[in-house]
Amino acid sequence: MFTQCILTTSLQNPKKKYNLEYYLNLADKIVKMGVHIIAIKDMAGVLKPRAATLLVGHIREKYPDLPIHVHTHDSAGTGVASMVACAQAGADAVDAATDSMSGMTSQPSIGAIMASLEGGDLDPGLDAHNLRQIDHYWAQVRLLYSPFEAGLTGPDPEVYEHEIPGGQLTNLLFQAAQQGLGSQWAQTKKAYEQANDLLGDIVKVTPTSKVVGDLAQFMVSNNLTYQDTIDKADQLDFPSSVLEFFEGLMGQPYGGFPEPLRTKALRGRRKMDKRPGLYLEPMDFDGIRTKLKEQFGGCSETDVSSYAMYPKVFEDYKKFTQKFGDLSVLPTKYFLNRPQIGEEFNVELEKGKVLILKLLAVGPLSEQTGQREVFYEMNGEVRQVTVDDSKAAVENKSRPKADVGDSSQVGAPMSGVVVEVRVKDGMEVSKGDPIAVLSAMKMEMVISAPHSGKIGSLGVKEGDSVDGQDLVCKIVK
Repeated sequence: MFTQCILTTSLQNPKKKYNLEYYLNLADKIVKMGVHIIAIKDMAGVLKPRAATLLVGHIREKYPDLPIHVHTHDSAGTGVASMVACAQAGADAVDAATDSMSGMTSQPSIGAIMASLEGGDLDPGLDAHNLRQIDHYWAQVRLLYSPFEAGLTGPDPEVYEHEIPGGQLTNLLFQAAQQGLGSQWAQTKKAYEQANDLLGDIVKVTPTSKVVGDLAQFMVSNNLTYQDTIDKADQLDFPSSVLEFFEGLMGQPYGGFPEPLRTKALRGRRKMDKRPGLYLEPMDFDGIRTKLKEQFGGCSETDVSSYAMYPKVFEDYKKFTQKFGDLSVLPTKYFLNRPQIGEEFNVELEKGKVLILKLLAVGPLSEQTGQREVFYEMNGEVRQVTVDDSKAAVENKSRPKADVGDSSQVGAPMSGVVVEVRVKDGMEVSKGDPIAVLSAMKMEMVISAPHSGKIGSLGVKEGDSVDGQDLVCKIVK
């Protein structure tokens, strides 16, 4: 059983929402449920050493025989000190990362924690030489993925203010860049803090952390202040995750939902004030199993669970693997980059079944098809395959921008991909009717009609990429 911790130096301040009393009461409740272990998850890395001593110490004093496990992120740079403090206060286990993968939004360094405890009663007794040998491997693996580094260069003590979870911070930075907000990273972090306050200062862990992040990027994309978001809530097309949170699909937040923001944002949509499972139809796992077998020729229990949680993502994955096969067998280097001409490498499909591959030549681009001929050698036999050139297939299309002074023009609220269009030219719509659905880095947003009228000049279709304020359509009253 887990307790979620968002802790600061105000842990002892009784006026704060999440203070020491809150966490101790939570620990009492889950112990009464018969848990075998308490895990304290400090997802944003804001658990300071003194706060760690207080929290772990109080729980250990009250429950001397119950194992305590602490998880943190080193975003602020205090992770090693905090985990040592947890150990000294009575924690039985703390999470750490191999040195080459540690620090910043990851977990604190295992080598540094070991050095801090060496020679004392809490010395874990691990072999530092063996750990370094393991770390050499992971250091090489990290180099392979270096193009995907987030660009963080050091600790960010500002996390004590914005409280962005370590697992989300790098994703949020990448999402901001993809949406053209890379130069507004400082504003995005500040907006995250404001979005959290707007939502009622909620516990930020998947999926609620995504709600805060989506709202923050929505605010920055649309130049909304804290007060703007409240005042215009009944006119704004909030991200789907924000509306699902307000509906109650993620449960009831501690302290309740923020009003009047919730009611204004929902605009008459349902409100669930109890456990969401009470309102939902039972999941038809047999139906899912039958559907997947018909669609893909078979399925496992993992497939059923994956589809139940992420149907669109799972279908895209299955279509990809049906076309290209199981690419997990490729060495990482060749999954991320093509081999050099004349370079030979091995692919082990299964134990004892190895393919020896060599790239021989890549043909010229066909302007008619956007494809290339690729010649390669497999186990000594020359072969040829025609492949799509994804770079050539990118359509560079400049779209007109919506005139913010013309109420008949509907613009895209953010950069993204059009995943669904729900109207046609000439269709009559009422205020609030959905026009299209945008998706950008896991964030979905419904574009709704700002007023009633007839659709005209529909300028997007499914699969189109759009930038913020690109003209989607016109609605003539």
